[in-house]
Amino acid sequence: MANIVAIVGRPNVGKSTLFNRLTESRKAIVDDFSGVTRDRHYETAEWIGKKFTVIDTGGFVHGSDDIFEEAIRDQVHIAIEEASVIVFMVDVTTGITDLDDEIADLLRRSSKPVYVVANKVDHAKLHHDSAEFYAFGLGEIYNISSATGSGTGELLDAVVSHFPEQEEEEENALPKITIVGRPNVGKSSLTNALLGVDRNIVTDIAGTTRDSIRIHYNQFGNEFLLIDTAGLRRKSKVNEDIEFYSVMRTIKALEDSDVVILMLDANDGIEAQDINIFHLAEKNKKGIMIVVNKWDTIEKDHKTAKEFEAKIREKIAPFSDVPIIFTSVTEKQRIFKVVETAMEVYKNKTKKISTSKLNDVMLQIIENYPPPSTKGKYIKIKYATQLPGRSPMFAFFCNLPQYIKDPYKRFVENKLRDNFDFKGVPIQIFFRQK
Repeated sequence: MANIVAIVGRPNVGKSTLFNRLTESRKAIVDDFSGVTRDRHYETAEWIGKKFTVIDTGGFVHGSDDIFEEAIRDQVHIAIEEASVIVFMVDVTTGITDLDDEIADLLRRSSKPVYVVANKVDHAKLHHDSAEFYAFGLGEIYNISSATGSGTGELLDAVVSHFPEQEEEEENALPKITIVGRPNVGKSSLTNALLGVDRNIVTDIAGTTRDSIRIHYNQFGNEFLLIDTAGLRRKSKVNEDIEFYSVMRTIKALEDSDVVILMLDANDGIEAQDINIFHLAEKNKKGIMIVVNKWDTIEKDHKTAKEFEAKIREKIAPFSDVPIIFTSVTEKQRIFKVVETAMEVYKNKTKKISTSKLNDVMLQIIENYPPPSTKGKYIKIKYATQLPGRSPMFAFFCNLPQYIKDPYKRFVENKLRDNFDFKGVPIQIFFRQK
């Protein structure tokens, strides 16, 4: 199961600063003006060997008529419903406000683990001031400064205690293939077309699929679990929160899959949310392929597909070695090609290359194109091997690994792809001391 940590709280308590610190990114905008975070940010993080996804929700504002604040309120409700652990952030410099009480009231009714985090505890005197937050009745208070990072280690120790140890994959488990994408791109229609039956409800209303649906697919020599992701709000009022709910459900399904089929609408192309999901799949080392649906609705000539494909590859760079297939689910065009390609990506993800073959090919290439010398020192790569793991990982042993720069790592990765076909699969390369 996916491990999701949602940071909730009223506006301007420092949620985005904590998000950036936990994920070691600067993805969330930080400003003293309240309500800056309106888009949902989600990013992977790791602590003591446990990986999880952090969601930065917008500030909770109770009873406001502002359309953005109404959407943010809905999203906090969704975060409480979908997250594995909730971090409730308050500001020690202002103490308890009515808004904090409103959120605490919601959280007390939740069965999820909740951690109350008093932020802006920048010096020892403020440690005592945070005691008032015990009035929420939500247990221990964690004093932190998200700006400097003090106290975040203890908070993370407590948060990850709820996450299970990484389980090893079962040897004979069926491949899990997950279809993801924005609302109404044809995910359920593709599932129905592959099965030949109307297993899932399909309408023009975005959000018809409410939960991830798992289907055992066993046809034409291919057997796997097909997961049609959901996921949109159960309410009839589906406004700003629709994408966020979709993201929460998609992350859960994505982290539990082997291959991710990212489905696009040919009329819209690839949008920001698609790129976010693509990079999340890449960071989680999943196999990835892209399906452009509704291709029959596009006016085209002999160049259209190539130009469309080039635009997609440009936007998903630097990892652009992924299969792209143009389909029309309603016309049954190339839908079985999708299955064949997904299985090829799965084989690439689980591919093992013998050490002798790897060295025969790669050492010859490295000898012809050695790493550039640094400070007059020459790097000699002696040996390579594939490491055990859920996705392709390679170790190259050399005398001075610290001098090997990113451009040369990309060169080695490209040569691995050219010679061994890892299309659709992220590769990890490590240079180690011989």
